[in-house]
Amino acid sequence: MTLPKDLSRFSALVKIIARLRGPDGCPWDKEQTHASLRETFIQECYEVLETLDEGDAHRLCEELGDLLLHIVLQAQIAEEAGEFKIGDVINAINKKLIHRHPHVFGEQKVKDVDEIIHNWETLKREEKDADESIIASVPKSMPALSYSQEIQRRVAQVGFDWENDAGVIEKLAEEVGELTRADTVESKNEEFGDLLFTLANIARRQGIDLEVALREANRKFSRRFQYMEELCRQRNVNLSDLSFTEQNQLWEEAKRRTSQS
Repeated sequence: MTLPKDLSRFSALVKIIARLRGPDGCPWDKEQTHASLRETFIQECYEVLETLDEGDAHRLCEELGDLLLHIVLQAQIAEEAGEFKIGDVINAINKKLIHRHPHVFGEQKVKDVDEIIHNWETLKREEKDADESIIASVPKSMPALSYSQEIQRRVAQVGFDWENDAGVIEKLAEEVGELTRADTVESKNEEFGDLLFTLANIARRQGIDLEVALREANRKFSRRFQYMEELCRQRNVNLSDLSFTEQNQLWEEAKRRTSQS
């Protein structure tokens, strides 16, 4: 196979992946299956999210390429098995976009984004089996917090939601009380799950993406703790030898220093 001259074309990627899977291709690529690529596919998705969190456009470009590689590779495997082709994937998403945007590709008029979202959900339900639950299509392999927010968002679309935030806050206080009264590992596990579920509901109502918020909190904690470790190295101190009070003082110093950088 002669390499495509214009490597910026989508067709060039399709041809390269086909060659890698071909008789004289790469042994690793040839042995991949839909299932074997699952773990690395998820990893690539998280790497894209990380670049979005960091606002790194150069890395985002690179990571989107890695994600696109996985999509085309999955489509190539499917084509070889007689399941579908990459053209079928593109055709399906184009049809879906046109169908769900009648205010752009049709004559429908909308007054705001809220109406667009409502119409999107209505059209989405029309595409599904009438007997299928509105939450059935939410992928169960999603991170638990994201899954929680998504199923709560969907049921809210049909009116199954708190009237105001005050009711959810009261529910949160109730769940905290139930957690403190739990006296077995099983009941603590259940009550803690209920507490997280309620927190996810509050975040949804406040327009907060819980996964994004928690990732940022993790990043902030990691940045501060690593600075604490750096301060200990500079001062020739072993962090584990410090009392909790001393560690907390170091934490406060790290908070001040990292917030200025």
